[in-house]
Amino acid sequence: MNKAVKLTAIAAAVAVISACGADKKESVKLETEAQKQSYALGASMGRYLKNNLDQNADIGVNLDQTMIIGGIEDALGDKVQLNDEEIETIMTGLESQVRKLRAEKQEALAAEAQQAGKDFLAENAKRSEVTVTESGLQYEVLQEGEGEKPNAEDTVTVHYHGTLIDGSVFDSSVERGQTTSFPLNRVIPGWTEGLQYMSPGAKYKFYIPSELAYGARSAGSIPPNSTLIFEVELFEVEKPAVETR
Repeated sequence: MNKAVKLTAIAAAVAVISACGADKKESVKLETEAQKQSYALGASMGRYLKNNLDQNADIGVNLDQTMIIGGIEDALGDKVQLNDEEIETIMTGLESQVRKLRAEKQEALAAEAQQAGKDFLAENAKRSEVTVTESGLQYEVLQEGEGEKPNAEDTVTVHYHGTLIDGSVFDSSVERGQTTSFPLNRVIPGWTEGLQYMSPGAKYKFYIPSELAYGARSAGSIPPNSTLIFEVELFEVEKPAVETR
């Protein structure tokens, strides 16, 4: 049995036993260092399992808690009804089932996100204040600036606030209270293109199709095929250093 499966099985046993016994005992007392260490280990395993069981239940994998407890009791009493090879085969099958169902759910969510993004952009493009570029990028001028616009090779200093089309914030230098700088050719294509329309002091709102963002990949809290919305304020443009001989 591989390590991941063992951890899942152990965590499942701990959580089920804890859940079944929760109404039969008082809260544990944490007085000695050994008690605290033991409790911390149990809490860590319990949290791991809750996460695991919640994720599995979300894709339709539900285990019989009575049978789990029966298996634990049989193992503790050296009365396991399955041999090691049978256990290995069953657990491998369970792991394969979970992987398959998770992949199917991710594919379905990605397809939904892609369609939702297309519908959103189609409606958004109808607004007179929105400009649609040849690539499919959409932008809205909130405030114009002055001066030379950056090239893709330049480094820019900006403030930004990024959300999904449902308004969920996934990243924001504004909320952190600190501007950020980066070479313009090392970010998503929607940013590389969009920032080149701006002059220092400008503030634009970009509506970035998934193909100009992270595509079918997920990125942190950004689901696959997500259309992204950014409010960006450009502060400074720095040209690349010129090498001298």
